[in-house]
Amino acid sequence: MALVNLLQGMGVLSISALIVGLDQLTKLRVKDRFFLGESMEVLGDLLRFTYIENPGMAFGIRIGGKYFFTIFATLATAVILFYLYRIRHERFLSRFSLALIFGGAIGNLIDRYAYGQVIDFIDVGLGQTRWPVFNVADSAVTVGMLMLVFFVLFEREPKPAEATTETPSFPQNKPAPSDESDNWREVRDRTPRA
Repeated sequence: MALVNLLQGMGVLSISALIVGLDQLTKLRVKDRFFLGESMEVLGDLLRFTYIENPGMAFGIRIGGKYFFTIFATLATAVILFYLYRIRHERFLSRFSLALIFGGAIGNLIDRYAYGQVIDFIDVGLGQTRWPVFNVADSAVTVGMLMLVFFVLFEREPKPAEATTETPSFPQNKPAPSDESDNWREVRDRTPRA
């Protein structure tokens, strides 16, 4: 029973699995069909597939050495999975955004363990003005992060009056009892006497 509840709450992991599968499939196709550094136009100059191997973080960001990123990515992925578990009963969109981030993190982590770096190939830009080359996993992480930021900034917190729908246990026309002894005094005063 507990396992069923856990799986229902963590169902968004299928989204993560889809991201990992799509990410790894596209990277394998690029690795099999392109030479390192080779580029092919897909939508003119706007979108190219350019095969590069990135030893840094998403979008070519480099800080520290190769092992730093592998250790950091492993720890970050574990934290994301733990947090996904913690919010398993929260709103779907919150879990969905974390599932995108988790899937992207796993996709790039597989590359780090398999190749020591990440395979990137999506090359967007116009002429010489180009965005750093990225992959499906980077896209999932970016979209997931943007969704999380949106939720944090724009999700409306319920007002205190909206948050509770409970009615007080004391009559509206009388003041609330000040302490427990007042409650007993009221009960005693209402009890019929023989």
